[in-house]
Amino acid sequence: MNSKTIFEKSQENRVGIKLPPLDVDTSPILPEYLRRKAKAKLPELSEFDVIRHFTNLSSKNFSIDKNFYPLGSCTMKYNPKIIEKIASLEGFSSLHPHLITNDEEDSVQGALEVIDDLQNYLCEITGMEAFTTTPQAGAHGEMLGMMLIDSYHKEKNNKQKKYVIIPDSSHGTNPATVTMIGYKVITIKSDENGYMDFEEFKKKMNDEVAAVMLTVPNTLGIFNKKIKDLCDIAHEYDALMYYDGANMNAILGVVRPGDIGFDVMHINVHKTFATPHGGGGPGSGPVGVNHKLKEFLPDLGIYKKDDKYFFNKNMENSIGKISPFFGNYGISLRAIAYMKILGKEGMQNASKKAVLNANYILARLKPYFDVPYDMICMHECVLSAKSLKKKYEVSAMDIAKYLIDFNLHAPTVYFPLTVPEAIMIEPTETENKQSIDEFCDKMIEAVKLAETNPKEFLNYPKTLGVCRPDDTRAIKELDVRSIH
Repeated sequence: MNSKTIFEKSQENRVGIKLPPLDVDTSPILPEYLRRKAKAKLPELSEFDVIRHFTNLSSKNFSIDKNFYPLGSCTMKYNPKIIEKIASLEGFSSLHPHLITNDEEDSVQGALEVIDDLQNYLCEITGMEAFTTTPQAGAHGEMLGMMLIDSYHKEKNNKQKKYVIIPDSSHGTNPATVTMIGYKVITIKSDENGYMDFEEFKKKMNDEVAAVMLTVPNTLGIFNKKIKDLCDIAHEYDALMYYDGANMNAILGVVRPGDIGFDVMHINVHKTFATPHGGGGPGSGPVGVNHKLKEFLPDLGIYKKDDKYFFNKNMENSIGKISPFFGNYGISLRAIAYMKILGKEGMQNASKKAVLNANYILARLKPYFDVPYDMICMHECVLSAKSLKKKYEVSAMDIAKYLIDFNLHAPTVYFPLTVPEAIMIEPTETENKQSIDEFCDKMIEAVKLAETNPKEFLNYPKTLGVCRPDDTRAIKELDVRSIH
């Protein structure tokens, strides 16, 4: 028996079907212009060579499992391995998603219990009345939140509603989402304390404002002390308060947005509850609402009766579906596992440690960098390299490039846009003092190098295949095939 026959026989036995011969003519499948004129020039490599190549490539990837990853406003927390193990259990990982939406309640009771548990936990944590797990990212949750707000005003025939107020320190997705839903943005500048200017806010509030979108604490790492007053004023004009939950890691178990006066919010469980984050996904942005918006939630609802879960099919004012199934179920599973493992006190402790770590970094680096808002911060601190740029021509980007050679991921730079030469640092609660000190030491070393030999920054990073690309040229003439 030749090798081709052996292959065909093994495939037939494995899948139970007869495969076509290996030498079948596929020419009718592709039009002439798509067919090769010559054989592909593919290298002949052993499996060992291929495995070694990709293993070496993978070692070049930077991840939080390897080193400190202090991206501000992104909350790059450690993902506990026990949570990954729970999510990979066959009863969860092998579940076909169609079972959760095709009137198969009896066969997916465990999955529905997980979703119900997560929604109940999120309600308790945030002070909201109901949650949906369907949004598949924070920005997706924002879109749903604004759709719910839009549905609310249309139901009340509030035809005059045209605007949404957003502070200038907001995440960029906020104005983008508002515009997508059909509203116009009113941007209000930050005051000298980093808050959205309260007096300017009062001037801009009127009957045409549909909502106010705020991140609390904001992207400057500052908790607005007048947040309750802002909510009360907005409600006087029947404007709804939207809470961007990207920075929930700072107040988890300490402050509930629903208690303050927010009507709708999304929460990035892939940030706050230690599920995988980055690389384009997976994400999850469950949306919570109070009684004003509950009836408009997407029509993938569930309810419990006599210790059994059922699909809720009587949601007359629902906006319909915004994604298939119940969102990224695996991420929801990881989030609820994280919550159950930590418990109330554990989650409170996580937030307190995150705030403590950020303030420790601020205290250590304050003598060396500009501090645009010199006060106690929350989960992240914002510094500025403005003076370094002015005196020594060393920018925030130069600092970032310098750190790369010391196995440290650079902080977020040039955001928030309201701070020139911004350096935004979020250590999270999962970093210990030794790791934070090593990071701070290198930041201080960078400042001292700027003072003594600023031109040396042009040589960093020294250890990578690509070190100082021409950013403008890279955009116009992108070359992903070779390294020059």
